[in-house]
Amino acid sequence: MRLPDGEPAPPDGRLPAGRSGRPLGIYVHVPYCAARCGYCDFNTYVAGAGERAAWRAAAVAEVELAARVLGDGPPVRTVFFGGGTPTLLPPADLLAVLDAVRGRLGLAPGAEVTVEANPESVSPTSLAALRAGGVTRISLGMQSASARVLATLDRRHTPGRAVAAAREARAAGFEHVSLDLMFGAPGEDDADWDASLDAALSAEPDHVSLYGLILEPGTRLTARVRRGELAALDEEAMERRYLHADARLRAAGFDWYELANWARDASARCRHNQGYWRGDDWWGIGPGAHSHVGGVRWWNQLRPRAWRAALDEGRSPAAGRERLDSAARRLEALMLGLRTAGGVALRDGELASAGELAGRGLLDPRALAGGRARLTLRGRLMADAVTRALV
Repeated sequence: MRLPDGEPAPPDGRLPAGRSGRPLGIYVHVPYCAARCGYCDFNTYVAGAGERAAWRAAAVAEVELAARVLGDGPPVRTVFFGGGTPTLLPPADLLAVLDAVRGRLGLAPGAEVTVEANPESVSPTSLAALRAGGVTRISLGMQSASARVLATLDRRHTPGRAVAAAREARAAGFEHVSLDLMFGAPGEDDADWDASLDAALSAEPDHVSLYGLILEPGTRLTARVRRGELAALDEEAMERRYLHADARLRAAGFDWYELANWARDASARCRHNQGYWRGDDWWGIGPGAHSHVGGVRWWNQLRPRAWRAALDEGRSPAAGRERLDSAARRLEALMLGLRTAGGVALRDGELASAGELAGRGLLDPRALAGGRARLTLRGRLMADAVTRALV
């Protein structure tokens, strides 16, 4: 993973125009994992207890920085702890950061607080502590119910552990439990995928995310495929599995609301991610975390030690930033809005291309009649191409 190019960020983190007035979310990046999965190109590290323990104070310090830079404003609506594996840390570390957000920035009534977790990294005790501390939503990285597929992906949990963890989360009082599944791994067949869907549905989550495997440059899995140790990705099989999963989930009472996400009802949708897709403001805390406030995007130092060092010295840990002009904002609005079930409102200059795409069965003509671009099921399989055609 490398950071984008951009202009230097000011040492005090100040913003040219402050907040935009849009809702504010906080993303908290926990970059540590017990082991690195072969397909992962995220900014993650296998580190000892001392390194992980130092993260807490630095994350709280960045909350303090955010409070100074943002000043008074509406309270935070969503907090999302992602990784890495946030639950590799003790619940007290995560809750200390959440308490800092609550105390310095404020949490709106009914705020959504999500923690990502690997199934083997939680227990009834840790889940109960997170729920008691104000976490409202757990997102479990299940990936597959096949031992063979889990081994290919270098996942450490057993096939049944994700289902058990989901049930433990329910018992701990979590109303919102999400499961992540991944399809298209080398060696996976249709029966493996159907069994994974069976297992996920048996856990009775209220949210499911589905991700097609991507062979990212520089990862161990990509190298194994290139060496011929594992089969190349089968694009037709991946499309077939997406369509099959969509049918299975709809039959079970789920509706899709974004390309990779299905929920039982509107209350189960991930409000934090919806903020990204709407173009709301968010502050990213942690090494390599990205932020977007008032039309300015910035990104933190990638390495945990460099990130901590900046905060220890009272400086912003931002490595660079960019100011989004109107063209860049429009491109992002199209790219992100088109991913959602609601689609995106079109401008006059985009209607001709949208009409052609509707004629090819990729956009819904009924939505287009109302001036919106909304993907059909076939269009969802070609979302990137549809976006390029629109812009």
